[in-house]
Amino acid sequence: MQQRVIQIGNSTGIVIPKKLRLEAGLKMGSKVLVELGLDKQSLVISKSDQSNTSLTPNFLRKLEKINKRYGLALTKLAKL
Repeated sequence: MQQRVIQIGNSTGIVIPKKLRLEAGLKMGSKVLVELGLDKQSLVISKSDQSNTSLTPNFLRKLEKINKRYGLALTKLAKL
């Protein structure tokens, strides 16, 4: 579903259609997290009341950096 970024006062926003909002369990006043996706081309919107143990895009980016730097060493350690 394509939406436009619109001006809201001094900010910008995107309208979430009612059907999607209801399916996501969001209501007026719900708090959400908005993060840049791993591909840096998408936005990930999630309920902010989710457990802190969820794998957020930010966590996955950091994990990817660690894996690039230490992946070979970690693989060798796992075989010991």
